[in-house]
Amino acid sequence: MNLPQSDIAARQADSAATRRLHIVTTVNAAWNMWNFRRQMLTALLADGHRVTVLAPSDEAVDRLVDLGCEFHPLEMDIKSLNPFAQLGLFFAMFRAFRQLRPDLVLGFTIKNNTFGSIAARLLGIPFIPNVTGLGTAFLSGKFLQRVAHLLYRVSFAGCPLVFFQNRDDSALFTGLNLVREDQVVVVPGSGIDLVHFAQAPMPAHDGPVQFLMIARLLRDKGVVEYVEAAKMVRESHPGTRFLLLGPAGSENRTAFSAEQAHEWERTHGIEYLGPSDDVRPHIEQAHCVVLPSYREGAPRTLIEAAAIGRPLIASDVPGCHDIVDDGSNGLLCTVRDAESLASAMRRFLDMEAQQWATMGQEGRDKMVREYDVAHVANAYRRAIADITGMSAITD
Repeated sequence: MNLPQSDIAARQADSAATRRLHIVTTVNAAWNMWNFRRQMLTALLADGHRVTVLAPSDEAVDRLVDLGCEFHPLEMDIKSLNPFAQLGLFFAMFRAFRQLRPDLVLGFTIKNNTFGSIAARLLGIPFIPNVTGLGTAFLSGKFLQRVAHLLYRVSFAGCPLVFFQNRDDSALFTGLNLVREDQVVVVPGSGIDLVHFAQAPMPAHDGPVQFLMIARLLRDKGVVEYVEAAKMVRESHPGTRFLLLGPAGSENRTAFSAEQAHEWERTHGIEYLGPSDDVRPHIEQAHCVVLPSYREGAPRTLIEAAAIGRPLIASDVPGCHDIVDDGSNGLLCTVRDAESLASAMRRFLDMEAQQWATMGQEGRDKMVREYDVAHVANAYRRAIADITGMSAITD
């Protein structure tokens, strides 16, 4: 039977609208995709798309491949802040995109976003960056800030849209004319798997109180303030424990070494736990999770701790104060101020157990309302459909 031309055209359009896309994600470390974007990758794979991770190789590569992704190694100098030394990265990304021939690229972290978006534009490939934080360049001197502004302005000009993880960062970028208002989409970080990070009962109130900071050992994360505040609080509350969990000596110019962390154990009473592949048991054993960072996109550790039902203490800065509602699910302190952090810790120690439980429940409720990973996955699905004209497929 011969079908009318209109029916043939309609079927061809339906087939084109659901074809399998090749999506490349690029970031400055494979572990970043595994730790922070795994649910997004899972959603893209579940929709039937081919997904390639373009990043420096590390121990997370095998896990990404087991998940169903392909992996393409990318050589880059993570520590360098000199943009003129990054031409090699630009050409490496240009060659990779030309070889991989993706339908769309999703970018994360400043160098991959800026140089990757320019390379993709030259090849006619849509690029969607996600501003996960401002990076060291924004927190450094005026020269580096001006260079970062120029890079963002030039590279993001051709992007169909730009994801931000909090409204402060999106307002900053639009105010500086680095992006247009019509490009901005705000998502709740990377979202949180509320089943994997299930709510857990608060630890008993009758033993030593445990504060826990989870972060890479970087100056910009407020590690020094945490260490100094711990020493202050121990003077009035000597039984209190201060735990520090996270990798030392990372590829960042503000990183502290493991040797320094062990020195803090001796001089300030910190308990350094090193890195961990699963933070949940550590959060469950803590009474309060602390992050005195200088600025964040959407801090994963606070989101995970709130999902498990732990009160939070964080600096009153973009990213952190999106998650911590002062007096509700946690307490806010002044950024770069160890005394202010110590004061917030003392306030927490003076509370009753029921107040802690109420704060923990408020945090869990907020994560359910606002930070479910489904919100982020659906935002990416809508963006991909709008830009490519392709809807998700599930076979």
